[in-house]
Formats: sequence, C-alpha cells, structure tokens
Amino acid sequence: MADVAAHAGVALGTVSNTLNNPEKVREATRRRVLASIAELGFVRNDAARSLAAGVSTSVGLVLADLGNSFFVDIARGVEDVMRRRGMDVLIVNSDIEPTREVHNLELLDRSRVAGIIFAPLDTALARSSVLPTRSTPTVLVNFESPALAYSGVTVDERHGGRLAAEHLLALGRRRLLFTGGPLFLSAVSSRLDGAREAVTKVPGATLDVIETRGLNIRHGREVAKRLLSDESQAFDAVIAASDLLAIGLVQLLGEAPGFSVPEDIAVTGYDNNHFASESAVPISTVAQPGEEMGHAAADLLLERIENPTIRNRTVTLEPRLIPRTSSLGAAWRRD
Repeated sequence: MADVAAHAGVALGTVSNTLNNPEKVREATRRRVLASIAELGFVRNDAARSLAAGVSTSVGLVLADLGNSFFVDIARGVEDVMRRRGMDVLIVNSDIEPTREVHNLELLDRSRVAGIIFAPLDTALARSSVLPTRSTPTVLVNFESPALAYSGVTVDERHGGRLAAEHLLALGRRRLLFTGGPLFLSAVSSRLDGAREAVTKVPGATLDVIETRGLNIRHGREVAKRLLSDESQAFDAVIAASDLLAIGLVQLLGEAPGFSVPEDIAVTGYDNNHFASESAVPISTVAQPGEEMGHAAADLLLERIENPTIRNRTVTLEPRLIPRTSSLGAAWRRD
C-alpha cells in the first residue's frame, strides 16, 4: 500500500479509503490510485487485514473425503449459509488420511480463520475433547462429540439401517445380509443395529453379517465373490453400508451367468452418492441430507463465533430411503 501511495502521489490513508471506503475519495483521485494498483499489480492481503482488524471473514471446512459426493453436498450447504453472511469458506480435504487431517486442522488454526467446521474420520481424534484448533471456534459435522466437547450435526444412522431393512422386508425378502466395515466405525455399527432391529420384528426373517475392511467398490466385489462361492448361504437381499460397496457387489454379481439383481438378490446402499443412480443397475440407497447438514453446521458455527459461551449441542437429522432398480427391478422408473 505504501508503494501504491508513492506511485499515485497520495497519502497512505487515501489508498486505504480507495479500497475500503471509496465514497470518501474524489473520483479523479480514486482513478489515479486504481491505475497505480493495476500498474504495480497490488493484491490486498486479506489475512493481514483480518489480523489487523482482529476479525476474519473466512471459515475453514475440513472434509474427510472429497471423493465422496456426500461431503461435496455438505460443502455446498456450508457455503450457502456463509455466502449469505458475507463470509468465505476455505475447503481442505483429508483424503481419508489421519495425519493429513491433523495437518489441515493445524493449518486452518494458524491461518486465524473465524471458525472451523470439521467432518472427521472415525478415529480417536474425533472422539477427543481437545482438537488441535486451540481457541478457534470449532463444530463437528457427520460426527457427535461423545462428551459434547464440541457442538455437532449428525444423522440418525440407526434409523437409516432400519429404513434399508424395512424396505427389503416389505418386498418379501427374508434372508438378509448386512455387509460393511470395519464394524468399529460408529456409523457402520449403528446402521447394522438399525437393520437388526427391523429384522427381529418380522417372523422368519434372518440377518447375517459379513464384515469388510473398507467401504469401497473392491470390498463389495470381494463380498460378491464369497456369495457366489458359498451356495450354503443363499441370501435374497443385501444391505450394504455404502453405495460403493453396493456398486461393487452389483458389478460382480451381474457378471455371474444366470444371476441377476434384484431378481435373485436385492441390494441397497447408503449415502446417495451422485453416481449411485448412474450405475449400470441404479442403486437403491439411504440418503443423508448433506446440504441440510452443511446448513446446520454453519449455523452452529456462527452461533459459536457470536457467542463463545453458548452451550454445546448436537443437531440430529433424519435420512430417507431412495428405492431404485437394485431392489425394485423393472418397477423403478428414472425421473
């Protein structure tokens, strides 16, 4: 700014007013300052400006996996609320790496953002009562702080698992399989609990479990191989703990001669990933309200920024079932 002032032949305060209060500067002077800014290639340092003013206009958003469209939906929800408040959102991706997750939190804390929204991996860090964000206001999304050390937004995962099982049972399926894992992941175990609850209410219905080491397509294909090789376990429905798992299952099962989905086995997924409906066999899924979760998390963070002493709380939202071809067959029609 000093260089711009010298180049334009004005006081430093005139440059500041041109940038922040242009109505206070004569038109001819404002144009001269703007010409100097353009010629010198001056770019305002908003971070330094925020430090000087003691107020930041940016918040940070740490996402577990931007490869999962569910987290993209959360980001859209956060940006929607913050944009209306005149604030920017700095998005960083942990890419399912715990060390990168810690780095991202520390990075945003050092950047002096006004607050942080954290969509964590299911690790000890997420369950900790002290995150590496020091005094930066922080809220969780897609995870509940066990001791309410932080406010957060969650989805009723147990209800989601129950929805999937009830849908398959209503279609007349009785030999159900739940697959997903690792089962120490709280979301996966809660979905399993919900499925079990639904199955126990239907006489003659059974539910077996195959735990996986992950929730990706290759894990679903591994489960499908087991199903095709073990004729003693003839399931007529599978509740997959993620859409990627369901897609892997359907891919390999569809390659088996004389075997079809859902005629021989109906499949549901979870998350409503954007590509689930574009699969060769569109996947029935339990949708989490990602954008609504982003809205709620942004509102909680703004509350925390404006009132640092407010009591922590958790907002719990409801998932919904979206039935498609993988469970309904020809009865489903694309909108």
